[in-house]
Amino acid sequence: MWNPNTVFASPWALWGLLLVPLLAYWYFRKQRSISSDVRYSTLGAFGGTRPTLRERLRHTPVALRLLTLAVLIVALARPQLTSKGENVYAEGIDIALLLDISGSMLAEDFQPNRIQAAKDVAQSFVEGRTNDRIGLVIFAGQSFTQCPMTLDYRVLRTMLRQVKPGMVEDGTAIGMAIAQGVNRLKDSKAKSKVMILLTDGVNNRGEIDPLTAASIAQTFGIRIYTVGVGTVGEAPYPVQTPFGVRYQNIPVDVDEKTLKAIADMTGGKFYRATNNRALKEIYSEIDKLEKTRVEVKSYRSYADTFVPWAAAGLVMLLLEVVLTGTYLRKLP
Repeated sequence: MWNPNTVFASPWALWGLLLVPLLAYWYFRKQRSISSDVRYSTLGAFGGTRPTLRERLRHTPVALRLLTLAVLIVALARPQLTSKGENVYAEGIDIALLLDISGSMLAEDFQPNRIQAAKDVAQSFVEGRTNDRIGLVIFAGQSFTQCPMTLDYRVLRTMLRQVKPGMVEDGTAIGMAIAQGVNRLKDSKAKSKVMILLTDGVNNRGEIDPLTAASIAQTFGIRIYTVGVGTVGEAPYPVQTPFGVRYQNIPVDVDEKTLKAIADMTGGKFYRATNNRALKEIYSEIDKLEKTRVEVKSYRSYADTFVPWAAAGLVMLLLEVVLTGTYLRKLP
């Protein structure tokens, strides 16, 4: 019947429990003062007798009566079981991840290469979200939606793991990627709509200019964070030859000017990542900037539990009456 979360609606009634030890003291004090009506000169003749079970239980009715009183006092104090929780109101953010999968993303100035490093930090970013819809757009010479906007992060992570260079023809169509992201986000009801565009090159394919696509995104209230990946100078690039894989250095050509313009136009921010650690820190910063607003309303509920106490008291009272009237009945 007792639970650590129990409280009392009428705790003042518990003062009545002080009556229980007082009545017990009064009863045993009275028993000691009772003298027998028959006096014997010696009790030697009764030395070998043992008290019967009835004699051993002679105080049971009084004990039951005192327990009944204690339990009914607890019931009168109205014990209640409390539980508390939180109602969470979340205002989700819609985020489109735009990931460059052109051949140059195989360069190994990141470990193990740019594309895998980008996928790893994107996985961590997704795992840190809770109430946001996230979609994935991949692009090279063309762009397409790898995963539509979803709250099912397990599916999203699976689709992200399957991404690899060569899924579309090579090239870098940044404008087309942004346009694809706009299509994913334009009908969103979320108050905050975000794109994270990651690329290592210069726009050289597609029918839409990156800045034109960015202006369309701005019209729909979409903020774009742009991330340029690649070390400064040259980066080792694996080349398959008849003698196995050989490496040759290729120039790193990130169009920082355009990427900054895209970010500034839409209210986002441009980042340059030259190694794995810097890339992780960039996504960590974006994660902090784009956090879901959560309102928490605490509540506490109460459930009365006096009925079991009252029932226990009535059962003990009934047992005391039955014993007093039958097995432990006192004859005059």
